[in-house]
Amino acid sequence: MCDITAYLISNGLEEKILENVDIVEETSNGIRLINIFGEEKSIHAKIVRFNNSEKKMIFKPTNAQQTISVA
Repeated sequence: MCDITAYLISNGLEEKILENVDIVEETSNGIRLINIFGEEKSIHAKIVRFNNSEKKMIFKPTNAQQTISVA
């Protein structure tokens, strides 16, 4: 199984925001992430890098206010 973990760059560090990401969708407000358990997070960010060998997806905030919301 591919276990991709999403991270948000915060103060120069990678902050883990969601594990086991299965679906990534662009929305009018940013990015919606859904994992294999149905947990959802919406982030006001853009993708910086996806590295399949490291199982990492890195995002950079586009809006400093309320970057992450849980659905």
